[in-house]
Amino acid sequence: MIQASRVPIVGLFGNLIVSVQGGLTDGQVEQLREDVTGSIESRSPRGLIVDLSGVEILDSYLTRAIRDIALTARLMGVRTAVCGLRPAVAIALVEMDLEIPGVVTALNLERAVEMLAPADDDDLPDDLVSEVPNEEPS
Repeated sequence: MIQASRVPIVGLFGNLIVSVQGGLTDGQVEQLREDVTGSIESRSPRGLIVDLSGVEILDSYLTRAIRDIALTARLMGVRTAVCGLRPAVAIALVEMDLEIPGVVTALNLERAVEMLAPADDDDLPDDLVSEVPNEEPS
């Protein structure tokens, strides 16, 4: 039996990034839930970003699954952002009155990473902190 392809989960700047490309089967959605929670447990990320820029149609089942993944991550102590919603998908979510409470949304992946960035350099690993000399006021 051939296994359906999995959605990749990539680590970047202390976040897990899940990039959903195209439609997912019910089995792929269930596998994604397991993979995300397993990755949260094993990697201890600061944030989770679900990038939906590759999704043209977001039905109520996938929307609920994304919401459940985000809420589960939040219960596990991980802040979550959803990004890359196409205009038609955003409009459909509003029309269906579907909300994802406690989850921030961002226009694109870059902004999602910025939104989940730590407030100060003390939270960053040493190799990601750049030394910037303090300028004396004139």
